[in-house]
Amino acid sequence: MISSLTGVVEYLGVDSAVLNVNGVGYTFFATPQTLATLRIEDQARVLTELIVREDAMTLYGFRSRDEREIFTTMLTISGIGPRIALAVLAVYAPEEVRRAVAQDDDKAFTQVPGIGAKTARRIILELSGKLVPTEGPAQAGQPSGATPGNDPVWQEQVHEALTGLGWTDKDATKALKSTLEHEPELRESQDVSQVLRATLRHLGQGQRRVHS
Repeated sequence: MISSLTGVVEYLGVDSAVLNVNGVGYTFFATPQTLATLRIEDQARVLTELIVREDAMTLYGFRSRDEREIFTTMLTISGIGPRIALAVLAVYAPEEVRRAVAQDDDKAFTQVPGIGAKTARRIILELSGKLVPTEGPAQAGQPSGATPGNDPVWQEQVHEALTGLGWTDKDATKALKSTLEHEPELRESQDVSQVLRATLRHLGQGQRRVHS
């Protein structure tokens, strides 16, 4: 089991990264929020979960233990694979996932791309009692999507993350613009993670993706 990686960031993509650990490059998949905290040639540490299948071994990376716990718990649900579990964390922070389950809010999960009403209901039923709100401050690592700088910098990061998740360029641009119009306070936050989650929720309310 590979539970964490510490090394130099060798590559950053829209849905994955490579950490060079003592000369060995490890590829892992992660949410756009996690990837936004990494910088090429910088030292970094990520918590990981290794998923072993008959034809592949795939690593997934996380900023906190709570994110990893949500991910692994989601995988216990029938019909939920790593991609959907990761998509949940792209839209909601761990505490928000816990709260949705505790409040029996299956509609919250239908905002996640790839999750329909039946699957959302199954998530609530199978996670009931397994995930409860911590009722504390934000989880460790949660604010790490913040990217100070000019608007074009973080807007481009959000746009690339959206297209990397499968949304068309047109829909991503339209949804980002609409989100900022409805929630102008996001412009001042300069928080990539917060803007991305808000935009994904807008997209989840009826926009189209290139692929599922």
